Amino acid sequence: MKILIIGKGGREHAIAWKAAQSPLADKIFVAPGSDAIAEFCSCVAIKESETEKLVNFAEKEQIDLTIVGPEVALMNGIADTFKAHNLPIFAPSKAAAMIEGSKEFAKKLMLKYHIPTAKYQSFINFDEAMEYAKKLGFPTVIKYDGLAAGKGVVVALSEEEAANALKEMLVDHKFGHDKVIIEEFLEGPEFSLMALVNGEIVLPLSIAQDHKRAFDGDKGPNTGGMGAYSPVPMISEENTQLAINSIMIPAAKGLVAEGKAFTGILYGGLILTKDGPKVIEFNARFGDPETEVVLPRMKSDLIEIIVNLLNNKPFPIEWYDKTILGVVLASEGYPNSYPKGLPIHGLDKIPNLVFHAGTQKNEQIWTNDGGRVLFIIGEGKTAQEAKNDAYNGVKMIDAPNLFYRKDIGKQAIDFVK
Repeated sequence: MKILIIGKGGREHAIAWKAAQSPLADKIFVAPGSDAIAEFCSCVAIKESETEKLVNFAEKEQIDLTIVGPEVALMNGIADTFKAHNLPIFAPSKAAAMIEGSKEFAKKLMLKYHIPTAKYQSFINFDEAMEYAKKLGFPTVIKYDGLAAGKGVVVALSEEEAANALKEMLVDHKFGHDKVIIEEFLEGPEFSLMALVNGEIVLPLSIAQDHKRAFDGDKGPNTGGMGAYSPVPMISEENTQLAINSIMIPAAKGLVAEGKAFTGILYGGLILTKDGPKVIEFNARFGDPETEVVLPRMKSDLIEIIVNLLNNKPFPIEWYDKTILGVVLASEGYPNSYPKGLPIHGLDKIPNLVFHAGTQKNEQIWTNDGGRVLFIIGEGKTAQEAKNDAYNGVKMIDAPNLFYRKDIGKQAIDFVK
């Protein structure tokens, strides 16, 4: 098979790495890819947003399967365009991807199909939004109702923080000219549950936990994710199954009932409350950085699973009995502005699996080219062993311009003690 993977970050590096292990994969192209991905795949200089060029390339190369990484391509309707050209693609239509593209669409779907989530209201007016936030009390959760690269959510601990967040979103239009969702704050351990979906067929993946805040102790601004691990010992098998049955399957069936059948990766950002699992958010693609810790745990052949799922012949996924933990090395200044092109040394010596999220290779020297730069993977029988392995690898990287959290996996380790 000829396979095309769309994207260029750490998530796509992990997808390509896993796809390359499949006996079914004769040739793997990644568009646009990266210097790190180019070491084992053929990279194509076409951006994720250039749908027409991607279609032309897929037709010319007679691509047998396309897998989409970034959400922007999905919201551009890439799946619809590929299907119109009879090109097989594992990605949701633009209509189905609205489960990520609009928080309000997702909320209405959850209410209609009795999927547990936080109570909420949507607003376009600053004063009305502020009034509702004060009525809910603090902490309260403020979400931009649109794509914001994982940075459009603020947990406001005070009236002042709520006012600042609402001013950014509704007055300064930091992310665009959409509305905001304000919802009650839910308490409990968070976890990510991704599933491979085709219509009403739902194949859940192993759960993971992400670390969103920039600094240790969950301090600092929200980021796209500073580290992750899988599995999550705080979430029992019983509660995982409950989440599958009460959230993931009803969401897939609800989208079918709405005439927006979903094909691709349905991502549930969930929280285990005292009343059971509830939805914080849905995404319409592989989570990042969760993908980087879930795929190394997968024993089964990802490409074989997807091909069979698309042919309505699903089979169970097998997993390695080990913990995978990954630490993000990010550019100093992230998630705000940061300098690029600064050298990274030590990658040639590190024994760990490493996924590149934002690097370039200039005359044999790796440099940073993004906010999140590297994802260092550790593995072990326990979360503590996996953490030790990952941080041993992190210490081998010589790059003063990069920073990282030192407490990835702490919740899992404390739970097991």
